[in-house]
Amino acid sequence: MVDDLRGRWAGRWPAAVAAGLTVVAGLGVRSVAGGDVAKYAGDALYTVLLYALVVLVAPSLRPRAAAAWAAGLSWAVELFQLTGVPDGLARHSALARLVLGSTFNPPDLLWYLAGAGLAALAHQGARAAGRRRA
Repeated sequence: MVDDLRGRWAGRWPAAVAAGLTVVAGLGVRSVAGGDVAKYAGDALYTVLLYALVVLVAPSLRPRAAAAWAAGLSWAVELFQLTGVPDGLARHSALARLVLGSTFNPPDLLWYLAGAGLAALAHQGARAAGRRRA
């Protein structure tokens, strides 16, 4: 039982830690920067967080696949903003504003790709380091 639980979480712990660190990084950026720097760093970190959550759910995914999922989910949320639904929800819920945003902004799409790419590079590096240790 314990070995089964340990085995299930072995590949997930790093993703869970990465998700937590990404949230801390996002809050940190917001506290020290403003304007475009904070906005676009937040966009990239949003996708890094999604990347970590994707790997948390599916730890065997290769970095490119996880990056594609994270970027695709980010783009889907951004394109959903074109409907106006997220804006309406954001007016009533801080959580909805954090998760869905409110208004479509085309440059965000680029920053989502940057976040996915950086997360994939970090993931690939971590995998390579793990193989060297083993």
